[in-house]
Amino acid sequence: MNIFRLTGDLSHLAAIIILLLKIWKTRSCAGISGKSQILFALVFTSRYLDLLTAFISFYNSSMKCVCVSVCATYDGNHDTFRVEFLVVPIGGLAFLVNHDFSPLEIMWTFSIYLESVSILPQLFMISKTGEAETITTHYLFFLGLYRALYLINWIWRFYFEGFFDMIAIVAGVVQTILYCDFFYLYVTKGECFWFGNPQMWSGTQNVLALV
Repeated sequence: MNIFRLTGDLSHLAAIIILLLKIWKTRSCAGISGKSQILFALVFTSRYLDLLTAFISFYNSSMKCVCVSVCATYDGNHDTFRVEFLVVPIGGLAFLVNHDFSPLEIMWTFSIYLESVSILPQLFMISKTGEAETITTHYLFFLGLYRALYLINWIWRFYFEGFFDMIAIVAGVVQTILYCDFFYLYVTKGECFWFGNPQMWSGTQNVLALV
């Protein structure tokens, strides 16, 4: 395992821990998009169906179980994103563009495509409310960092292992792009900031406007 995949997995684990700490500390799911969490639960459930059929390593199986077990939390007041506009087209795309037309492969492809846009309900919710708690921004930062590191992991594997997966790379690029404005504000404005100014968050808001 290369260092980029390992640090990516650790960043993902950190995001999950921060999310759980936020809920435990505040006794509330306020500011967390339940729809994004449901999409992530769908992503990892469909991706890791091979837990029932194959064992690769203890580390691999443990990380899969953690990802699947952390499911939906909910704040319904501003969580109004129409997730069917994501799930239905992505389901169709997974049937049309995949590596192998088999049930497990189609579900894996579906999970890759869906993960690339699963954060949109959360970003839409923040854009709608105009603010985010400090701990929520930490959660989003580590979640975005996890995907950015996985992109580097794919590049590493191409150069040192000769392995190339166009579906995973394209989906990873799309997902990382969605986080770009957030990364910029997180680094330049500090750990706690407001999103209400459209000039500060124009790129991601333009993407959200399309859906």
